[in-house]
Amino acid sequence: MNVTVFGTGYVGLVQAAVLAEAGHKVICIDIDENKIASLNKGQVPIYEPGLAPLVERNLSSRTLQFTTDAKTGVDHGEIIFIAVGTPPDEDGSADLRHVLTVARTIAEHMGESKIVVNKSTVPVGTADKVREAIKSELDKRGAGDLAFDVVSNPEFLKEGSAVADCMRPDRIIIGTDSKEAEEALRELYAPFNRNHEKIMAMDIKSAELAKYAANCMLATKISFMNEMAEIADRVGADIEQVRQGIGSDPRIGYHFIYAGIGYGGSCFPKDVKALITTAGKLDVTPEILASVEQRNERQKRYLLEKICAHFGDDLSGKTFALWGLAFKPNTDDMREAPSRVLMEQLWQRGAKVQAFDPQAMEECQRIYGVRDGLQLCGTKESALAGADALIIATEWQQFKAIDVEAVTSGLKNPVIFDGRNLYDPKQLARSGIDYYCVGRPRIPAAR
Repeated sequence: MNVTVFGTGYVGLVQAAVLAEAGHKVICIDIDENKIASLNKGQVPIYEPGLAPLVERNLSSRTLQFTTDAKTGVDHGEIIFIAVGTPPDEDGSADLRHVLTVARTIAEHMGESKIVVNKSTVPVGTADKVREAIKSELDKRGAGDLAFDVVSNPEFLKEGSAVADCMRPDRIIIGTDSKEAEEALRELYAPFNRNHEKIMAMDIKSAELAKYAANCMLATKISFMNEMAEIADRVGADIEQVRQGIGSDPRIGYHFIYAGIGYGGSCFPKDVKALITTAGKLDVTPEILASVEQRNERQKRYLLEKICAHFGDDLSGKTFALWGLAFKPNTDDMREAPSRVLMEQLWQRGAKVQAFDPQAMEECQRIYGVRDGLQLCGTKESALAGADALIIATEWQQFKAIDVEAVTSGLKNPVIFDGRNLYDPKQLARSGIDYYCVGRPRIPAAR
């Protein structure tokens, strides 16, 4: 099928590349000329495992193309995806300006029937607004008799495994009131639906809400475990043992019940805020969602409390090695990352940071520029050199096996503040390392 995707961010670019890999002919549209020029050279602007070779391969085979020419894209696509950003507005609601701009652009160039698919994460009722925007623009052109359908097809991709999630989805939700549009989407996704039935057809508003509900449920699990971790801290329990004890219950399961220093990224924080705002506008009091957000904001300050308890509130003259800048492993995304909150708090107290991340160094440089309190290091070992303590903010695989000798010889003081519970407290205590983690009893270091 001929497919057009408006937007070349995480969602749009991954979806386009995967559809092209399945044999569909895909054109991606973006207004950023430099980005499109880079993509046409096979240069992928984001780090996502497996994405770059997928883009390169399908560029070569001409099943995937990139352009800024909206008319070319609209003419090409039988199915047109809207996959542009919906950043939070000042009140926390999703900003739909980009979505509606694309809708009007599609209508401006439409010459025949189209199926317009909302892939962006959007609040309930957005399909109606997209439909109104298209109809209004068509009426202006005197083309109000052109038929079109608007479909909600939310994405459920995880940064760091987005390509795999897209190629092997656990569900494909199609929200539509049109049998013809449903059949077209079923045909589009047939290559991904062969193992067993994954397509769930439903009404549009249910599909729109399903995306928010999914992300908010996952955020709730994270915040719940973080709250349990604070309780574990106070009573002397071990949250890792608690996690295993409750995860063995199939009604709970092991996914998303790791204690840490809060969630970040482009989805969970934004979507929780957006659903809180939506609920408020409907005179619904979102008590659980509000608590989830509050706990997450508190959790991002969790390690600083332990750092200040160890070193004192005034951290002037202190230097901290920081392992991990991205909000999660296998991405370079630092949006809403706990590392940012932590670094900024350390700087406010006069400390310096020597940071290393396998992928997010350029993004950190873009965000913070050159500043006295930040040194970006080429290796995790070089970040340790002369630092007063090590802080771990992201659970990258290469951090999980600790080289005790490298840590103790590099640091001024053998102290680790671990926001991801990567290590065995007893082992580190025997190695003479003061080890602070999340919701686990502290064992005095052997000296």
